Parts: sequence; structure tokens; C-alpha cells
Amino acid sequence: MATAEQVAELVAKMAEERVALVAAARALSPAEALRVPVDAEGEEQWTALEQLAHLWEMERGYDAWVRAALRAENPDLGGVVWQPVPIPVEEANAHTVAEMLRGLELERAYTRGLIDGLDLAAFDRTATSPLFGTLTVLQWLRSFYRHDRQHAAQMQGRRSDYQPGFKGREPNQRRARLEAVARREAGQG
Repeated sequence: MATAEQVAELVAKMAEERVALVAAARALSPAEALRVPVDAEGEEQWTALEQLAHLWEMERGYDAWVRAALRAENPDLGGVVWQPVPIPVEEANAHTVAEMLRGLELERAYTRGLIDGLDLAAFDRTATSPLFGTLTVLQWLRSFYRHDRQHAAQMQGRRSDYQPGFKGREPNQRRARLEAVARREAGQG
């Protein structure tokens, strides 16, 4: 069973990694926030602004997954849909770092409220994702600070010490998003 100490550690690490992420983002000039690394692949090809939008989207997604785990025993998260954020990845480069950070701040306030409302038993509930397998609510919530750490490193032009534990090969989310936008613009869905 999850302990109060584990939850306190979770909240502390979430705050610590978010402070580091915000510092990394604020240190970027407007030109640096739009820089695309030439030799990178997948998410690492995203600009810092796109990475911030991705973090915003995924925070909303992780929250939806946690809520699904609280509603049902070990739900399949493959079909869980969450409300889009006001600035999706595809539109991020037309915005500022400050706008993206404000969105992340508001989203994190919701997440903290969600965490604060959970009793210890809720942290042991599980949910299964096609990409990550079966995780407890505590494990899903740990993804928040690990994800912040990963993208803060990318914004600083370095490889993160954290890489997500995908089942199989990591999907190229950047390519998938570009293809989805192209289909949408072509009227194909």
C-alpha cells in the first residue's frame, strides 16, 4: 500500500522538477524557444514551445487516466479521451514561453487538487495503457515529474537521464501529429 511518505515525496519531486523545467524554459530567448535540433528524432525535434504544449497536453491526459483508475478497477486507458488544451502542440510556436508556462501552472494546480483529494488506498488503484502497461495511480503520478525532467533536459540541448518505459519501441509522436494535421487539412479526418 502507498504510504504518506511516498505521497509527500511525489509532491516534493513534482514541485522540484517543475521549478527546473520553468527555469529552463524562462532561460530561453524567443529564438531559442523556436529552435529545432537538426540531428534529433521524435519529440526531441520539437521546439521548446512544442515541448511545453506537449507537457500541458500530457498532464491533462495523465489526470484523465488517474480519474479513470479511480472510477473503475484497472480500466483500459486506450479509449480514454481528454479535453484538448487551449494551445495544442501544432499551435505552440505562435505563442510565447510565458503563455505556455501559465497554461502549465493552471494545469498543475488542478493536478495538485486531484492528488490532495486522494486517500492512500487510491494511490494503489491501477490502470492499463497500451503504451506503458499496467501502473498504479502513484506510478502514473510519478510520470509528471519524470516527464518534466525529460523535457527540461531536451530544452537545454542535452539527453535526459529519464526515458519513458514504453512497451516496445517509443512511438514517433511528432511524426504522428504532423500526419494527423496533414490528414485534417486535406479533409480526411
